[in-house]
Amino acid sequence: MKNVVITGSSSGFGYLTTLTLARRGYKVWASMRNPESKNAHKRDELLSIAKKEDLVIEVIELDVTQDDSVKKAIDQVVQADGKVDTLINNAGVMFVGITEAYSMEQAKEQFEINLYGPMRTINAVLPHMRSAKDGLIINVTSLAGRLSFPYFSIYCASKHALESYSESLSYELAPFGIEVSINEPGPFGTGLLYSGPKEEQLEVLSAYGEHKEVPAAMLKNFEGFFSTEEAPDPQMVADDIARVVESPKGSRSRRMVSGIDYGTVDLNNKVAPIQESLIKDSLQMGHLLSVN
Repeated sequence: MKNVVITGSSSGFGYLTTLTLARRGYKVWASMRNPESKNAHKRDELLSIAKKEDLVIEVIELDVTQDDSVKKAIDQVVQADGKVDTLINNAGVMFVGITEAYSMEQAKEQFEINLYGPMRTINAVLPHMRSAKDGLIINVTSLAGRLSFPYFSIYCASKHALESYSESLSYELAPFGIEVSINEPGPFGTGLLYSGPKEEQLEVLSAYGEHKEVPAAMLKNFEGFFSTEEAPDPQMVADDIARVVESPKGSRSRRMVSGIDYGTVDLNNKVAPIQESLIKDSLQMGHLLSVN
């Protein structure tokens, strides 16, 4: 039985992907913060469904911002299964507001979760994947990792960074039989819009006058859309991720957009040949374009 480690499994895409892959026959290590306290009800909910449906789900503690927590969780998986087949980096948070009014500490916190978190988990699993000469890493980014939205500046920056890191890493890992795929969800009603803190620098915020209300109005518009029949179902993301996991090695797309795309699919299609030419022609490293 192949195993999958998913971060941020207590809610949203992580929760849905946990159940989707478990129902397709995978052993899922559903990781989350505080499964013994704050998220105990989510742990119990997943384990109850697993028992009822005869699924193989293990819930483990993993805080992507803490080196020791990540190492302990991945060590637990390897001790139990001897390997890590697939890692899905889903945990994330979204800061939305007046960019100037966010403190530097808040900006660092955004990157700590959205960029350095995936880097920690990837560094923890890579020795095992390289030893097996096999493995799949899926990083959940966002359309905001390809496009830029006002008032989402810090979030966009963290996701753009994760996109670049993921693509560069995919070339480096190809000779070891390890694939890196990027999932880019559009807007979905998962609660992510309200997951980040408010701006700390209140004096700066007040200097924006009536403009400081614009981010909240944007969120209200999104919230209104999510309550309509036209709103995409978050299950779409879980299904798209499962499709990548189940695709044959060597045939997986580097990027997959889920839901409303705002032209990102077209952007990806136009940029891909330029990126491939850079690797193949300019750098003369065409061997890094395919997984062995």
